[in-house]
Amino acid sequence: MGDLAKEINSTFPSERIKALINIKYTSNWIENQSNELLKPFQISVQQYNILRILRGAKEAIKVQTVKDRMIEKSPNATRLMDKLCSKKLIERFRCEDDRRVVYVKIAKAGLDILKDINMDAVGDSMNKLSEQEARQLNTLLDKIR
Repeated sequence: MGDLAKEINSTFPSERIKALINIKYTSNWIENQSNELLKPFQISVQQYNILRILRGAKEAIKVQTVKDRMIEKSPNATRLMDKLCSKKLIERFRCEDDRRVVYVKIAKAGLDILKDINMDAVGDSMNKLSEQEARQLNTLLDKIR
């Protein structure tokens, strides 16, 4: 079992401060695990998130809708989508009625890459929690927000 104080060689003025730092530390740890897993596919965690959103949409959706649904809000979401377009993983087109509106949809290559990515390895760490512990963690995280 990990001990944050030992891992970062630090002490904390209170359990609340320790919990806050622990949330940030754990989030960063999960992000690093995800980045390592996605490295061979040459996409970022945020790009993976965009692909998953588009796969779930099952049809073209507005760029703004993608931005709204992103787990990690990114001010450069348009640039992330530009890179996915250049890799031919998504397709982008303008609305015929309103040229200001841009739609995106996942391409076949994007669906194929999602089939090849196995994010279970990152999620396996959650198997250390019972369903009750996971429910309690979710309740506490929801309470913080």
